[in-house]
Amino acid sequence: MASKIIISGAVAGNFRPVLEKIGKLHSKNSFSLAIILGDFFADPESPSDKNDMDVSALINGEVEIPLPTYFTVGRHPMPASVIEKLEKSDDELCPNLYFLGKRSTTKTSEGLRIVNLAGSLDPTILAGVSKEKYLPFYTEDDAKALRGANSADILLTSNWPADICKGSKISLSDGVEAPAGEQHVASLCSALRPRYHFGTTSDAFYEREPFFHRPLEKEPDTKHITRFISLASADNSSKQKSLYAFSIDPTSSVPLALPPGTTVSPFTTAQKRQRLPDQEQSYSRFSVPDGGGRDHYRPHKRSRYTKPPPGPQDCFFCLSSPKVNTNLIASIANDTYLTTAKGPLSTSSTYPNLPSPTHLLIIPLEHSPTLSSISVPEDRARTYKEMHRYRRALHTFLLSRPGAKLGAVTWDVSRAAGIHNHWQFLPVPVDLIKKGLVEAAFKVEAENEKYPVTFRAKDIGDGTVEKTDFFRVWIWMPSDEDKVDGQDDGGGLVADGAGGEDGEEKRGKQKCLVLPLGPTFRFDIQFGRKVMAKLLGLEGRRDWRDCEQTDREELQDAEKFKEAFQKFDWALEE
Repeated sequence: MASKIIISGAVAGNFRPVLEKIGKLHSKNSFSLAIILGDFFADPESPSDKNDMDVSALINGEVEIPLPTYFTVGRHPMPASVIEKLEKSDDELCPNLYFLGKRSTTKTSEGLRIVNLAGSLDPTILAGVSKEKYLPFYTEDDAKALRGANSADILLTSNWPADICKGSKISLSDGVEAPAGEQHVASLCSALRPRYHFGTTSDAFYEREPFFHRPLEKEPDTKHITRFISLASADNSSKQKSLYAFSIDPTSSVPLALPPGTTVSPFTTAQKRQRLPDQEQSYSRFSVPDGGGRDHYRPHKRSRYTKPPPGPQDCFFCLSSPKVNTNLIASIANDTYLTTAKGPLSTSSTYPNLPSPTHLLIIPLEHSPTLSSISVPEDRARTYKEMHRYRRALHTFLLSRPGAKLGAVTWDVSRAAGIHNHWQFLPVPVDLIKKGLVEAAFKVEAENEKYPVTFRAKDIGDGTVEKTDFFRVWIWMPSDEDKVDGQDDGGGLVADGAGGEDGEEKRGKQKCLVLPLGPTFRFDIQFGRKVMAKLLGLEGRRDWRDCEQTDREELQDAEKFKEAFQKFDWALEE
């Protein structure tokens, strides 16, 4: 069923007349919701008694708002009284008025998915998502994190995407120049393929011709169409359009025929992030969740159907989700990120030569249950390569620790019915690997569990060639100086990187073991942790929930690891 939406440009404190106008239109059109994009409140640099009185009336519920209305961060700070109320009320400023946040994914009761990136870009912060929830700026990593939403019905951004006017025959009003636009906004639009993308300008309305995105490999005949609209502010002097109403059905399929005038996508391939001189200083600035993601769907009764797997807004690994603990993030690259584990198997005393437990997760930004299900081949290839780059950087990090004598085990569970694929990385004493005890531990535990299949030594790449789900483990150890790369060391390990994972320098030796998981296979997803807990004598820590730390302990371990790993973090050089 189609939903009717009305969106307004910035109101800059003059929200009473705009809300009244929306209310009158609502009485005739029965809108599902309204959105105010840009500055909702006046510039604090120009205070007035009237603005203060209007804000107080709004907070006290004295301003009538006839339908669910959402507002975002603008380009100016919000009043302190508004922030205080939002912090106490779960982002509901008054009845029917909700704060969308600065970086959020929202699902409405009609199933409409709204992705929001508000405020202005702060180019001085490149390492991590922004910490300040209510201040009017965001980082490039905020934009990158939202790609994990995978799709959107409506995308809201304060800034225009770069090159949006490319290939268009529609011009702005005389005397008005198009904003320069941002490449990261263009990349976000390309990743999400929204049906509507709304931006803002202060003095002009612009509606581009619809454009279609490159078809996905799994849908070669489907062209997702985006309409970009930029709204003028409500009080612009040239009387440019500041309100836009439209209907959208989140359940409808992509049309087979392109609308008249549709062009190809104007966006070019996303440029690599450039390192600025102060990136070293901003390396450790990682935020707590901004709480922007809100799910307003409240079913009245239990569904008789199987509950679908969590989407990005409910995923603990999606950076766009309010549930992710971004305090643990150690590094963010273009398509993946590295984080310390919550409830780590190892402790700070397990490996005295390491600064922290060093139980780590390597996670794709895209919300996908398996690497092979990432639909765009180029995205899948980049993600797989980046995950291995992090793994190799961690190997080099272990080699740099004096007297550590450590190898490493990396494992993943790839299941089509999973939620968000990731790899778990754990150091292991190199003697256990040399003696073949690590490989034996995995095989013996599979026998103990009476699994119907056995491990096989095989490099399966990103998993696309596999016809079933699988569990995989890489066992790595440093090379002895008197061994030749590629020579079997007696334990079955060969030169690290055999199989063409990427073109980087290979250090150490590894073996990859794969356990196929058939459709009726009752597999324990904690199998990898269970094996390593037994092998390392940490059986009391088999369940991560029994190993939870305080927020302070988590942050301390994460900061210690980030500081030690910083010079090995290749993502800082991209």
